Amino acid sequence: MPLLISGIRTGLCETEQDVIDHAIHLLGSEQGMVRSASLNKRSLDARRKDHITWVSSVRLELEKNEEQLAARLADRFGTDRVKYWKEEPLCFCKGTQRMKHAPVVAGFGPAGMFAALVLAEQGYRPVILERGPAMEERVASVSRFWQEGVFSPEANVQFGEGGAGTFSDGKLTTRISDSRCDYVLRRLVEFGAPDEILVRAKPHIGTDLLRGVVRNLRERVLALGGQIQFETKLTGLKQNGGSLKAVCTSTGELEAEQLILAVGHSARDTFSMLLQSGIEIEAKPFSVGVRAEHLQSDIDCGLYGNLAGHPALPPGEYQLSYRENGRGVYTFCMCPGGVVVPAASEADTIVTNGMSEFSRSGANANAAIAVSVSPEDYGTSPLDGMYFQRELEQKAFLMGGGRNHAPAQDVGSFLARRPGLRLGRVMPTYACGVEAADLRLLFPGFVTDMLEKGLRQFEKRLPGFGAADTVLTGPETRTSSPVRILRNGDYQSPSCKGLYPCGEGAGYAGGIMSAAVDGLRIAQEVIRQYAPSRD
Repeated sequence: MPLLISGIRTGLCETEQDVIDHAIHLLGSEQGMVRSASLNKRSLDARRKDHITWVSSVRLELEKNEEQLAARLADRFGTDRVKYWKEEPLCFCKGTQRMKHAPVVAGFGPAGMFAALVLAEQGYRPVILERGPAMEERVASVSRFWQEGVFSPEANVQFGEGGAGTFSDGKLTTRISDSRCDYVLRRLVEFGAPDEILVRAKPHIGTDLLRGVVRNLRERVLALGGQIQFETKLTGLKQNGGSLKAVCTSTGELEAEQLILAVGHSARDTFSMLLQSGIEIEAKPFSVGVRAEHLQSDIDCGLYGNLAGHPALPPGEYQLSYRENGRGVYTFCMCPGGVVVPAASEADTIVTNGMSEFSRSGANANAAIAVSVSPEDYGTSPLDGMYFQRELEQKAFLMGGGRNHAPAQDVGSFLARRPGLRLGRVMPTYACGVEAADLRLLFPGFVTDMLEKGLRQFEKRLPGFGAADTVLTGPETRTSSPVRILRNGDYQSPSCKGLYPCGEGAGYAGGIMSAAVDGLRIAQEVIRQYAPSRD
């Protein structure tokens, strides 16, 4: 069991080995007992622009007496800096009730992938239903849309192998505290993600590397007897006495008593089907807004001051928020060196998202500026939030001239309340093109009022954020699921035994990491209850 020594501050030019040497030096006379030492986590502290430092933790394994030494060091330096870390492996204890059929996983995004991976590795040979195509065909379809305007409702940024996160920055940050997070990171590295995600406090893979990781994970599931039925949509459920008996798909019926429902936040037809099938769903809060594009160099200057451009500094990233009278506005899914991408999942709609590659080397930075909305704003019926999203997306399509162009406006014009797009240094990156617009005509007043307040407040905290030539492109509507598919303490729907609502689409996650963790959590529960079928 290793020691974790945290709070080690070093300058920008000091190496990882310098960090490790600092930690070992704290051991004093016990330095010679170190069996191994490695960097555990590393983050950048840029709060003081004249004194930017790395803050690191180091993992040390000693020949003996680790726990006693940890106690002595904690007395000296504080328990927040020195800990004896007991790693607890994930438990996959199998139940005794044998399944009649293989478990089904609907959706092969982060939640579905990790649920399927664990089930496959534990001998359950899951059947995965993915409404979109495999990665290779999906990437080709998305490229056709972005370059030629040829849209596919089943092969796009939202639907297909890997889920919506495949066309993003591949961020792995999360607010949840769960030991499964480390498991997810290690498995991602095993499937081809860079080793540095194990160390960085704000890890990311990038859309380019993430696609290979997804393909490798898929091959692992297949090699263990799992089945993946691409271009196969979940269309219905069959129950008997309140328990799942079969699932209906676009290619036929499949007997199943366990269904992990990991369909993502954009499966609107699935939400409608579930509601019609009597599954308990409720409306939930989410957010809508715009994508803001700045020059990455301006963001770097705002964050790093005179040290901007230092070779040891990563492309700058930010997270900003402001709240007033119970409503929040915040930046979301910030993509350093990235582009704004068309992300619609329905014809004749406009949806924006952000994406960047691992290198984050593009000229622009972008992030959503999102305003919180709640059922009180759009209606309390289960699908009212979904209809609210769709209305904004259809309206944006018309504002763009019906040519897949996204409505856009510069910050100077938006704040001056004049329509149009006056381009300066920032060139919009939206692949299908943009149309000059008045974004105040797109959103309800409470949204644009908070967007204006957010821009003014964020400029005070990050100089340059509210620059007049910042480009705002809208709408950003898929920040999270507009519904929550209810589940009990055993993760099953109260309306249907054997149905396990899972991940972001079901309203229980937000982002790649938390969705993957939720998939793991539910797979563990299925394994705890059942033994694999004999088929």
